[in-house]
Amino acid sequence: MKQLSDFFPLLLFFILYKFYLDLPDEFILAVNDWVPLMKLTPGQSSDAIYLATLAAILVTLVQVVLAAIIVKKVEKMPLITLALLLVFGGATLALKDPLFIQWKPSAINWLFALVFLGSHLVGDKPLIQRMMGNAIEISEPRVWAQLNLSWVAFFIVAGVANVIVAPAIDPFGLQLSEDTWVDFKLFGLMGMTIVFVIGQAFYLARYMPNADEETS
Repeated sequence: MKQLSDFFPLLLFFILYKFYLDLPDEFILAVNDWVPLMKLTPGQSSDAIYLATLAAILVTLVQVVLAAIIVKKVEKMPLITLALLLVFGGATLALKDPLFIQWKPSAINWLFALVFLGSHLVGDKPLIQRMMGNAIEISEPRVWAQLNLSWVAFFIVAGVANVIVAPAIDPFGLQLSEDTWVDFKLFGLMGMTIVFVIGQAFYLARYMPNADEETS
C-alpha cells in the first residue's frame, strides 16, 4: 500500500498530462479560479504539464500532511520529494517554464546519490545496510559497501538519463518531445529501477546464509 501511495503522484502527473485535452473546459476554468497563478487555456496542449505539475505538488503535500496527522511520522523520502517538487514545480508554475520540472528527476536522483555516498563517511554502516539490515542477514561489510555504491551509481545514471531525454534541457540536441519525456519519467525510470533491483536481488542471493546450505 505504501509503495502504491508513493507512486500515485507520478501516475496522476502522467494521466493529467496525457488526457489534458480530454478534460472538460469547465474543469480547466475552475482550476484557474482556484489557483489564479495557473491561467490554463482549455484545448492548449502546452498547458498540460502545468496542470500535471500542480496536481503532483498538491497530492504529495496531502500525503505528507495525512502521514503527519494519522501515522504521526513522516519519512524522509516523501519530505525530500515534496521539497524538490515545491522548488522545481513551483518555479515551473510561477515562470511558466517546463525546464524546472524536467530538472526535478535528475535533482532528486543526484541528491540521493550524495546521501548514499555520504553514508560511507558518516556513521558505522552505509545507508543501504541501515535500510535493509533488519530484513536481510549478511555479515560481510564489503557486500553492503558494494551494494550501497551500486545505488550511488544507479542514481547518477538515472539522473543523467533524465537530462538526456528532457527536451527543455537537451544537452545533445536530440530534440525529443515533451510527450516522450513524460513517458520516460513514468516507464523509463521505473523500468530502470525494476531491472536494477532485480539485479541486486541476484547479487544478494549469493551471500544469503541459506544459499550455501542449499548448494551443499
